Amino acid sequence: MKLILLQKITNLGNLGDTVSVKPGYGRNFLVPQGKAVPATADNLASFEAKRAEYEAKAKDQLEAASSRLSKLEGFTVNVKANASSEGKLYGSVTNRDIAEALSAQSGVEVHKSEVVMGEGPFRHVGEYEVVIHMHADVETPVKVVIEPEAVAV
Repeated sequence: MKLILLQKITNLGNLGDTVSVKPGYGRNFLVPQGKAVPATADNLASFEAKRAEYEAKAKDQLEAASSRLSKLEGFTVNVKANASSEGKLYGSVTNRDIAEALSAQSGVEVHKSEVVMGEGPFRHVGEYEVVIHMHADVETPVKVVIEPEAVAV
């Protein structure tokens, strides 16, 4: 399936590139999300007419992500979780928990889809590092400290 990208997509292409992708990826993700349009003659002409508008929008998104990045660089987020005396969590700490804690502690809006956890959810107390991926060109590592909740006696 041939598509015209309306924004930069990591490992695929830049704004305005005509790419060939598997039909399911294009039909179920790229087109409904507004990230691409089918590469027809009409869409190509329409894209070229609106190219400046798309480039301005992409520049604004990059600037917004860069300003958010500057507030999160070197940030450490503390997450409290219910844990056993050995340090094993009852449950786990997921990207949603980290995004909520980051938003609350830093004042910067972070979505759960922007939190990249390499090995999956954390299941033990300790220090971990996650990547906050805000834009195709903007990402930063953030330290996550998981602490046990204080148990009332």
